[in-house]
Amino acid sequence: MIQFQDVTKSYKRGGSPALNDVSVEIQDGELVFLVGPSGSGKSTFLRMLLRETRPSSGTVTVNGINLAKLRNRKVSKYRRTVGAVFQDFRLLSDKSVERNIGFALEVIGTPRKQVKTRVAEALELVGLEDLAKRKPDQLSGGEQQRVAIARAFVNHPSILIADEPTGNLDPATSQDIMKLLTTINEKDTTVIIATHDAGIVDQMQRRVIELENGDLIRDEAVGSYQVGGDSR
Repeated sequence: MIQFQDVTKSYKRGGSPALNDVSVEIQDGELVFLVGPSGSGKSTFLRMLLRETRPSSGTVTVNGINLAKLRNRKVSKYRRTVGAVFQDFRLLSDKSVERNIGFALEVIGTPRKQVKTRVAEALELVGLEDLAKRKPDQLSGGEQQRVAIARAFVNHPSILIADEPTGNLDPATSQDIMKLLTTINEKDTTVIIATHDAGIVDQMQRRVIELENGDLIRDEAVGSYQVGGDSR
């Protein structure tokens, strides 16, 4: 379970907080949309979960671990439990699809046979078995995002966060990416999606957490992008 309890984050003394006294719980296995305009605090919320930043006050707890008290030497181990997908993909241009997916496993010393098995499973999950040997520049945007998702999921994390996963994609490809994230969620993975894509949120009808100027202004179990269903 993810718990934000009275979390405030200020980057500059005297400036407006990026998050302001936010309290929210996300249960294991949920799929949640995190919405709000640019500057609302979504990125800071996700960075908290990756332990890239810490609260100025309050606590962020993931699976019973207080992230602010997590020792630096244990951060890398914690991050193996949280997969991350970004709008700009962040693929390694000089490595093949299968090497991109398996790279994180190789870095932590996973046995070669296990890497091969997990990469094959991830490729099948995202439907890219036939493109395993290609480089990122030989793929479409949607295919690159699938590689990024496979890489984020290859270690079977308990949480997967996606920051604007459909931001650079056409509507049809965006639908395919959302189906893939839903499939991952059905494997008992908690999925948190930060997005401006009103159409996707309105269609999915899942839990919606809305931030504005650092404040939590809405938390609906079944919601649309905006109250009343109108897009921003």
